[in-house]
Amino acid sequence: MKEQTIGFIGGGNMAGSLVGGLIADGFTTKNIWVSDVDAEKLAELHDRWRVNTSADNTQVAAMARVLVLAVKPQILHTVAADIAETVRQHRPLVISIAAGIREKDIERWLGGSTAIVRCMPNTPALVRTGATALHANASVSDEQHDWAESILRAVGLTVWVGDEAMLDAVTALSGSGPAYFFLFMEAMEQAALELGLDKQTARVLTEQTAFGAAKVALEVDESPDELRRRVTSPGGTTQKAMDVFERGGLRALVAQAMRAARRRSIELSNELGSR
Repeated sequence: MKEQTIGFIGGGNMAGSLVGGLIADGFTTKNIWVSDVDAEKLAELHDRWRVNTSADNTQVAAMARVLVLAVKPQILHTVAADIAETVRQHRPLVISIAAGIREKDIERWLGGSTAIVRCMPNTPALVRTGATALHANASVSDEQHDWAESILRAVGLTVWVGDEAMLDAVTALSGSGPAYFFLFMEAMEQAALELGLDKQTARVLTEQTAFGAAKVALEVDESPDELRRRVTSPGGTTQKAMDVFERGGLRALVAQAMRAARRRSIELSNELGSR
């Protein structure tokens, strides 16, 4: 895989994170191309990573064995139409990180029998701790499957789903999920201020507590409910807080919020794919 040419159409934050992750994994800069309409963005990517850059999407599409579509979902249709003939000629593996655009619509815009992997990375990929779910269409070979996994694994954990429709649930979980944790952290920090802590102390303790809890959950082979029980002594301070959360319907509220996020993901897919 490290000898294949990888092209990125779109040079935004997620593309930049993937480029950085690939280089850290040992991919050579001469095999990485990025196109974008923003000359300043291209100059920044070239100066930072020494990758090849171009303002011409079709040039990058022609060079790439793997083509990553890293543009905003609202413009993917236009971008795909511009590169469709080149993609049909060169037959790269196409990886889409454009949220909400279904494989059937990308394939329709690019032309039939295109090997497409659709994936849903999340924002922690910006610091290489992302969680990405992927789905491959029937045209993706075993080798291309491995290529896609290698690229997205450069910025964090990867999982495959067998049904593309599950990406809507993934969007509600890990795609939108970082914002849920940020909201909870925001609420904890505000409550700490009201309890008398200064802002810096409240923020540092909130952030480190969130980091530590996530690290324990990742590294200890126990379920979240078991980890919760282990730190909740009957009649203690944590138990009192848990009782308040349960009486307030926290579990039901989380489920309701995630159902709403999945619903909106489906609506956006229908809207964006109707062109």
